Amino acid sequence: MEIEDRIKKDIGIFSDNIKKVDKSKLSAREDEVVELAKMYAKDAGSWLEKKDYYTSFSSIAYAHGLLDAILKTKG
Repeated sequence: MEIEDRIKKDIGIFSDNIKKVDKSKLSAREDEVVELAKMYAKDAGSWLEKKDYYTSFSSIAYAHGLLDAILKTKG
C-alpha cells in the first residue's frame, strides 16, 4: 500500500472512530482532548494535500492516540 493511500485510510478510520465518542459523557478536559484530536486529524489532511507524508502520518497517528485514550477511559 502506498503511503498516501495508507494515510487516507487512517484518516477514514479516525473519522469512523470519532463518531463513537459520546460527548455528553465527557468532562470539559476530556472534550478539549477530543477537539485537539480533531485538529490533528484536520492537520493530517492539510499536510497530505501538500504531499508532506511524514508530517501527515505523524499528525493522524497522534490524533488516533489522543482519541484512543478517551475511548479507553470512557469504556
